Amino acid sequence: MLKAYRLQEGRLVTLKADEEGLWLQEAQWLDLVKPKAADLALAQQACKLPLPRMKEVDELESSSHHLAFDQGFQVNSLFFHRPDGEPRNSNLALVYDGERLVTLCSQVLPHTRLLRRRNKMGMTLLADPLEILLALQESKIEGLGDETEQAYHTLSAIQLEVLGRRSQDLEDAVDGLAEQEDLVGKVRLCLMDGQRDIRFLARQPQMPKKYGKRAAELLQDIEALMPHNNFLSEKADFLLNAAQGFINMEQNRLLKIFSVAALVFLPPTLIAGIYGMNFEHMPELVWPWGYPLALSLIVTAAVVPILLVKRKGWL
Repeated sequence: MLKAYRLQEGRLVTLKADEEGLWLQEAQWLDLVKPKAADLALAQQACKLPLPRMKEVDELESSSHHLAFDQGFQVNSLFFHRPDGEPRNSNLALVYDGERLVTLCSQVLPHTRLLRRRNKMGMTLLADPLEILLALQESKIEGLGDETEQAYHTLSAIQLEVLGRRSQDLEDAVDGLAEQEDLVGKVRLCLMDGQRDIRFLARQPQMPKKYGKRAAELLQDIEALMPHNNFLSEKADFLLNAAQGFINMEQNRLLKIFSVAALVFLPPTLIAGIYGMNFEHMPELVWPWGYPLALSLIVTAAVVPILLVKRKGWL
């Protein structure tokens, strides 16, 4: 899917396709989402820089993460989002050729949609393609801040369950902590990626000095979020260890109960087993008080271990 926009008095205006292809020449922002080969070919006609293939965009460890040209640059930037409710980082390629911005992504990102909505409402006015790029980075950092805040509240709720032992099944808490640890790790990766990208953008000669302050503010926001992210990671790790410790304690308590039960019932079982044997020569079988004596021994063998266990404080 290919969408083209031009700026008019700070607002994004959607351009409609025409046979002459003038709509692409007028475009200041070309947004490609899950593009087909024909869409990439059209965008390449308008862009003065070579556009990456979608396979290269999706490769996180691509060697072309940052590319600088005489006319512009290319940045492959990670954006955090939740397709189908699952946290995920997706690569968005941002190519600036000196006149227009081209964005390519294999996923539908909420950041571009949010930017267009805010621009339509007049909340975020845009002067040129570079400001569009910075606005996307600002939306990214803002979203990461919201995710960090939500992770804090979620971990606080899990903390009440774990440390307060309100949860009947701590395994659910362990599952929740594992999910939060994964989320915090993805947010940290996205923050580190954004920090590197913004520093690269600030060094480019095409970046006007008027945007230098905004880039510095974005870096400050990232630096402010990183300690919170580290704190959440440590907190999730602490709660995970605590939950596992409580689970082990509960299992040990159950094992202790079974061990004491075995200690209590073993001597009576031994006595009952001895006198349950059918041998011909067993003197106790002919004693008048043999049966009461055997019962007394069984009861005594059961009571003595119980008293010993209580005295030792094992129960």
